[in-house]
Amino acid sequence: MAMKSSSADGKTRSSVQIFIVFSLCCFFYILGAWQRSGFGKGDSIALEMTNSGADCNIVPSLNFETHHAGESSIVGASEAAKVKAFEPCDARYTDYTPCQDQRRAMTFPRDSMIYRERHCAPEKEKLHCLIPAPKGYVTPFSWPKSRDYVPYANAPYKALTVEKAIQNWIQYEGEVFRFPGGGTQFPQGADKYIDQLASVIPMENGTVRTALDTGCGVASWGAYLWSRNVRAMSFAPRDSHEAQVQFALERGVPAVIGVLGTIKLPYPTRAFDMAHCSRCLIPWGANDGMYLMEVDRVLRPGGYWILSGPPINWKVNYKAWQRPKEDLQEEQRKIEEAAKLLCWEKKYEHGEIAIWQKRVNDEACRSRQDDPRANFCKTDDSDDVWYKKMEACITPYPETSSSDEVAGGELQVFPDRLNAVPPRISSGSISGVTVDAYEDDNRQWKKHVKAYKRINSLLDTGRYRNIMDMNAGFGGFAAALESQKLWVMNVVPTIAEKNRLGVVYERGLIGIFHDWCEAFSTYPRTYDLIHANHLFSLYKNKCNADDILLEMDRILRPEGAVIIRDDVDTLIKVKRIISGMRWDAKLVDHEDGPLVPEKVLIAVKQYWVTNSTSSH
Repeated sequence: MAMKSSSADGKTRSSVQIFIVFSLCCFFYILGAWQRSGFGKGDSIALEMTNSGADCNIVPSLNFETHHAGESSIVGASEAAKVKAFEPCDARYTDYTPCQDQRRAMTFPRDSMIYRERHCAPEKEKLHCLIPAPKGYVTPFSWPKSRDYVPYANAPYKALTVEKAIQNWIQYEGEVFRFPGGGTQFPQGADKYIDQLASVIPMENGTVRTALDTGCGVASWGAYLWSRNVRAMSFAPRDSHEAQVQFALERGVPAVIGVLGTIKLPYPTRAFDMAHCSRCLIPWGANDGMYLMEVDRVLRPGGYWILSGPPINWKVNYKAWQRPKEDLQEEQRKIEEAAKLLCWEKKYEHGEIAIWQKRVNDEACRSRQDDPRANFCKTDDSDDVWYKKMEACITPYPETSSSDEVAGGELQVFPDRLNAVPPRISSGSISGVTVDAYEDDNRQWKKHVKAYKRINSLLDTGRYRNIMDMNAGFGGFAAALESQKLWVMNVVPTIAEKNRLGVVYERGLIGIFHDWCEAFSTYPRTYDLIHANHLFSLYKNKCNADDILLEMDRILRPEGAVIIRDDVDTLIKVKRIISGMRWDAKLVDHEDGPLVPEKVLIAVKQYWVTNSTSSH
């Protein structure tokens, strides 16, 4: 009898899991059917669903709240009535960036770009409302069309079409902006410019995979690197060039609001295979070469730094730049001097482009040990960068045992490096993480993502281009999703294990450090899908869950999706909060069955715009 009962229980659990998956598939299918895409309106999806004859009403909705005791006890009818409904913010906040607010920025010093750094609203000034989309907002075009076209209604700012007209950045054509692929340094197009760089830098064979673009404009360099399988992390300040980072993200290109000022960049040491500045207006020779030293910190041994524009080849170009040749000469002298101190090797200089390569280890740089100008950083943790002041010091190489050994470990070419054991893991430099534990983590995420795809069949179809993982760990979620159709911003919270972001980059993925008690450095409506693995457990008693969820709502596009994985007690609390946020949500079992305490909350943000109250 016991065996029969166990078998029956197993069948019941199996049936429940099938019903759950079917219910959620229908849930996403319906929402996908009325997706407001750029001029497509989702008609083809709706037609496909109609033709399939799917009946989504046969499965009852899951509701854990009626029978599971959560942290704050079971939610009864009287308590459910107290659920807070978050109201829409005023229309003037449609493009609000809480930590880069223009009015607040102007109260800070302009020296060293301090006013363009992160300055978040104090608690009493935080908005506790839902950021509205502008009237006429539509879902961006799918990649690769989005690289070249952005709906005007999504970012209705024409200033760049005038200011950068002769540089071929952006053109206004009726209801869309068109991006011809030009830039200040490449008015003939980014492809030809990249071809010139690729004659020196090995971009075609997977050796160079991750790139940093400082002062990126509308990120055309990063957009055109995509076809070469190179992923660029682009940043630019929120400044007089209105919405340049917003345009980049609307195009489907990774970018954040950021500046090289007085604070260290929010990236790990030895992260990028290549860094780039195209007329980025950063004074590289200033402050004893401090900005170049920060680039050196985040550049992998053997990585490349590209500088195009002033002061390169100033003798020929100073008249065209309308700058005194003495100033340009001194500027280039300081850059060359700083690069020499960093032990970079100059590989190329032609026209207005110069390329340096960082040495693979410290063997060729022994002489600088006796140079009084060579100040080496003393910190025990070079990845401890969040709100830390930048210093004019050189980050030491990891130790090596031979002259040709790559400091920190040699990487395989991409895509092999995506699933190979990263050097930070194989060397044992991450305390408590073995190779077996890392590989088990990868297997788990492949399993999780497979389950996500059963729930949401649109996950890897191109419907979701800009994806964020709010607690990325080793990047297992992103690795399991890796596709030319999408990219993942792997966020490692500052209160989590910091050194894990270095592993993310060693896999050929991109990401950033961030503290989720504050707003992320992006515009509203810039991500199509957000994934949060045990994020709310991590931040329990650290900051308000309401604030984290409101920030998720701010950066999520209308009709964007959310996947939250956590323990059931935490998810019950989260689900109660989002019931007042114009999200449609379902709580589902772990893929291994209902007895596993970890659950998954799936949600879709309703479509609504400023001055509207309905999703229809």
